[in-house]
Amino acid sequence: MNQAFVITGGPGGGKTTLLEALAERGYRVAPEGARRIIRARLAQGLSPRPDPAAFAREILASDMEQYRAVQALDGVTFFDRGVLDALYMLDQARAITREEVDALVRRFPYSNIVFLLPPWEAIYGTDAERDQSFEEAVEVFQGMSRWYTQWGYRTVEVPRVAVANRIAFIQKIIGPDSTQAGFTGVDL
Repeated sequence: MNQAFVITGGPGGGKTTLLEALAERGYRVAPEGARRIIRARLAQGLSPRPDPAAFAREILASDMEQYRAVQALDGVTFFDRGVLDALYMLDQARAITREEVDALVRRFPYSNIVFLLPPWEAIYGTDAERDQSFEEAVEVFQGMSRWYTQWGYRTVEVPRVAVANRIAFIQKIIGPDSTQAGFTGVDL
């Protein structure tokens, strides 16, 4: 069974908080590449994002590298977004063909179950790395749901509840046979 689980959705759904809590419980976590790229660009005095296609290509390269780094390891890994998220961005920018997407989806498979965190207005906020409006976050969430479903994944919406309850919800779905990595999350 593929134990590479994607946690995705629009900005402001609590992905980072959830992933940090999963790491504290001993699960391996692969952080989101977009925030790292934005931080690096800001540190260099650049705009947070280049044009959408170039930004998506940078994220895709980062996500593929993370995926490859984790594949040789045993146990469950939770990815803060996945290769398909970057492919969605490229598709939205009309910067990739369906054939290219299909080839990359096959080359970078995740568990069939994708955890989708809906935008949560009560916790939503913007910062230097997240500048989308709440309405844009809802659009991204809906797009991710359609996109992952289109490529054969089963999306499971994680309820808007306390972090411990979100973890219990996820653990129930991945089952008791899923093993933890045995160490705190890693920054790949």
